[in-house]
Amino acid sequence: MPYDPSAFPAFAVSVDLVVLTVRRHALCALAVRRGEPPFKGRWALPGGFVRPDEDLAAAAARELIEETGLLAHDPTLPAPPNAAHLEQLATYGDPKRDPRMRVVSVAHLALAPDLPAPRAGGDAHSVRWAPVESLLDQDGAFGRDNDLAAPLAFDHARILADGVERARSKIEYSSLATAFCPQEFTVGELRRVYEAVWGVALDPRNFHRKVTGTPGFLVPTGGTTTRQGGRPAQLFRAGGATLLNPPMLRPEV
Repeated sequence: MPYDPSAFPAFAVSVDLVVLTVRRHALCALAVRRGEPPFKGRWALPGGFVRPDEDLAAAAARELIEETGLLAHDPTLPAPPNAAHLEQLATYGDPKRDPRMRVVSVAHLALAPDLPAPRAGGDAHSVRWAPVESLLDQDGAFGRDNDLAAPLAFDHARILADGVERARSKIEYSSLATAFCPQEFTVGELRRVYEAVWGVALDPRNFHRKVTGTPGFLVPTGGTTTRQGGRPAQLFRAGGATLLNPPMLRPEV
């Protein structure tokens, strides 16, 4: 029997982006206020529909720059300044997740160093960084921020929670935490990334010993900085290691 594509229902494919950064020592996610229905005026994750002529990674990179002005970093190439690490997170296909039609979303996780306020574009009315704990605080209606007084649109709260947990678990065994840092950083700055992502305080001496003793994790640049105040601190850059051995285990809270 010949294959008949029309016998199957049509549906759309979209990409949603969990964009995380560390600002003022807190893990923050990018939220956009929707300028069009459905959920007009509600906050959501940045994203949009995949075009017929593009693959998923290209769609995610396009939406990232269109809605936020952030460039995606191709891990096979040197990272440009203020570029975001971008990787596929998970697929979400609940038939009722979008009131317009059947939409399957392929979510992506983007990580970037401390960034300035992004610019809105596409169908986003406005865009802002918000602490992930406030965005995920369903009981508190996004905490005490009256500007975020309604739940995220669609199933974006679930997607955001999955993205945050991916980041928290992945920095245990990979060098992904350096994606939150500038190209040259101190051990103290890297420690504050771990503390912000995990939401715990770490012992500075133990942390310094672990990260500097893990082969391929950090490479000294030969420079120092006083941007944190006090005595000059040694500067490092990310090494070539993709897996950490031994891993940086997350403390129990």
